[in-house]
Amino acid sequence: MELAQKIHVATEGLPRKEDYGLTSQMRRSALSIPGNLAEGFGRKHTKDKLNFYYAARGSLAETKSHLLYGQGVGYFKDADCLELKESISGIWQELNALIRSLQKKS
Repeated sequence: MELAQKIHVATEGLPRKEDYGLTSQMRRSALSIPGNLAEGFGRKHTKDKLNFYYAARGSLAETKSHLLYGQGVGYFKDADCLELKESISGIWQELNALIRSLQKKS
């Protein structure tokens, strides 16, 4: 959830022309991460949990892609991107560890 909040703040300064483009895409993909994690946590069966955790990982990759694009076109400062990329990397590692542990169960 913290990443989604940081992305929301980071996209506040994007140009108005991006409201229905990059701003919307970044916010939706970032918010989808904790949403899928929560839904997976609420599932009983390991296979169901894994499907939602895979979706969360996909949304995390999508968020990073949008961030890199925004940085590439000059919308975000390098320092801001570094902090967000570090957050994304940490979540990626934690999510992969969670997925591996569940794969061992099934």
